[in-house]
Amino acid sequence: MLALTTDAAAVELRHITVRTGTDGLTPVTLTVANAGIEPIACHADIAHWYSLELAKAAPGAALDIELWFDPETGTYAALNDKGENLPVERLWCGMDGRTYTTRALISLERHAEKLPAAERAVRCVENGGRLSCQ
Repeated sequence: MLALTTDAAAVELRHITVRTGTDGLTPVTLTVANAGIEPIACHADIAHWYSLELAKAAPGAALDIELWFDPETGTYAALNDKGENLPVERLWCGMDGRTYTTRALISLERHAEKLPAAERAVRCVENGGRLSCQ
């Protein structure tokens, strides 16, 4: 007979307080211009396994992404419909319908105690089957 053994790990469940609102945060607007011929969509990775679509732009149009910066930690956040702060790990845009495979990462200045520019503009265009944003 074959004996099966398994190891189980205990998981501790505890209450997590989610930061809401914008007190102590600085607004940062990122304007993304779509200079390509296809619609684009921009996403924020807010957890290792989850991304949130922030906005879309038709060809020739621009979109504004409103983020909030915490100067104490250097963290950016997007707000959901409940006003909860969703920490942004990465920000990226890609061609709508295949955003992940065509994505271009958009860098965010992350320095505690140093405020980023309140407004920043990025221009995106298709380049070799992927989006390029600068």
